[in-house]
Amino acid sequence: MEKISVVIICLNEEKNIGRCIDSVKDIADEVIILDSHSTDQTIDIAEKKGARVIQEAFRGYIQQKNRAVELASYNYVLSLDADESLDPQLIQSIAQAKQNLDSPAYRMNRLSNYCGRFIRHGSWYPDTKIRLFDRRLARWGGSNPHDKIILDGDVQVIHLRGNILHFSYRTIAEHVAQNNKFSTLAAESLFAKGKRTNLIKVFVNPTWAFFQSYVIRFGFLDGLFGLVIAIQIAHLTFLKHLKLYLLCKSDK
Repeated sequence: MEKISVVIICLNEEKNIGRCIDSVKDIADEVIILDSHSTDQTIDIAEKKGARVIQEAFRGYIQQKNRAVELASYNYVLSLDADESLDPQLIQSIAQAKQNLDSPAYRMNRLSNYCGRFIRHGSWYPDTKIRLFDRRLARWGGSNPHDKIILDGDVQVIHLRGNILHFSYRTIAEHVAQNNKFSTLAAESLFAKGKRTNLIKVFVNPTWAFFQSYVIRFGFLDGLFGLVIAIQIAHLTFLKHLKLYLLCKSDK
């Protein structure tokens, strides 16, 4: 039986870290927390629950997650965010897969909780992610803050039943603030890669993002919060393209 390292990056996650660690206790052979110098009770909670805590300065989402993978003792790694946990069905699926890990990568759905309600439609679900993988054949890549697992070669990815439960935003105000932060990171990352935008995309892309989430992917079935999320997705898209446009203009 292969052993699994669970790695979690975090900063000031005292409200979430305990739930995250508790959810993996039956399938983890070790839990590693890479903490960016939290000032709340995150570290105390994690250590009391048996996790090994390492503190290092935050270097970017992709870089931090790759560093956490490097710290693992075992080749198979389950990478989670501190505000995530595993539901019972996914715990069972991972436990069964652990008996014979015959694939270098396993994907699973992520189900987000928004202002106290789980969102089951729109652009947020099923939000499939590769989170369990052989670190010898996989690494974190993409563009900050939208990271993803990059696999070496054409390998079979197995889907596991169950959900990662993502406790995203407790209030709409938190979501608005995060949109501002993430749009800046995304615009700067795209600009650094030589990507460009224009005023047409500044207005058209947010409209399409809203329509896709709310209509095409049935976000309206989640009621009021389905509408709020679709608007916030459009808002994030608008800010990202606007900030990228202004970066390009100032560069000229």
